[in-house]
Amino acid sequence: MALFLLAFFRRYLLLVLSFLCQVYVLLIRGTPIVVQVMFIYFALPLLANIRIDGLTAAIFTLMINSGAYISEIVRGALQSVPKGLKEAGEAMGLPFYKILRHIIGPVAFRRMIPAMGNQCIISLKDSSLFIVIGVAELTRQGQEIIANNFRSVEIWGAVAVIYLILTGLIALTLKLIEHRMRIV
Repeated sequence: MALFLLAFFRRYLLLVLSFLCQVYVLLIRGTPIVVQVMFIYFALPLLANIRIDGLTAAIFTLMINSGAYISEIVRGALQSVPKGLKEAGEAMGLPFYKILRHIIGPVAFRRMIPAMGNQCIISLKDSSLFIVIGVAELTRQGQEIIANNFRSVEIWGAVAVIYLILTGLIALTLKLIEHRMRIV
């Protein structure tokens, strides 16, 4: 919900909020996710005097990183809706929130499905980068198994197949959603 509000602020509300959102998006999209997780895991505890475990830092980083990209996807989808639809809603006497909910929103949602799917897949694959802070995700588990039995070809092959299955499931789910949301 916060991601949609971020895109909404960028598109429709105050210039100050829009500027802050732009800075957030620019900062996150302009830095590698590895740098972001290192900052959250190592620097943030020093700056804020709090302790963050690896999994929490990884989840928080993934949320912050994906949030910047998803807010741009939502903003772009909202901007892609023809202005005539908003004007038609206004001509019918609908308040803005109803125009957004019943007219602009559904059209924008259909347009953002492919890009959202891509972002989900990218986020899944980016999770492998959290190995740098010791999070025991799929790639890390593969490394630990290889360290015990030295069968790198089989293990890396299995890791690749698992990632392929997961990304394939996401792609299939999104294809079904797209099919269901299409305009006949």
